[in-house]
Amino acid sequence: MAKEKETAKKPVTKKKRPGIVKYFRGVVSEVKKVSWPSRKELINTTIIVVSFILIFSVIVGLIDLGLGTLLELIT
Repeated sequence: MAKEKETAKKPVTKKKRPGIVKYFRGVVSEVKKVSWPSRKELINTTIIVVSFILIFSVIVGLIDLGLGTLLELIT
């Protein structure tokens, strides 16, 4: 009788697919809840960001140029 119980047991294998499918279903569900910007809002914010980057790079460039000139005068 003990032999029958041992042969009746099948090894349990875990399938990872349901977890992956559940994960992506959750991702899709969350993406649907996102409030996406309109095209006009996207363009406006992109222009603001690019402008800020250009202004900031000019400021950092001028500071670098000034410090480089100052260092040449010292040495």
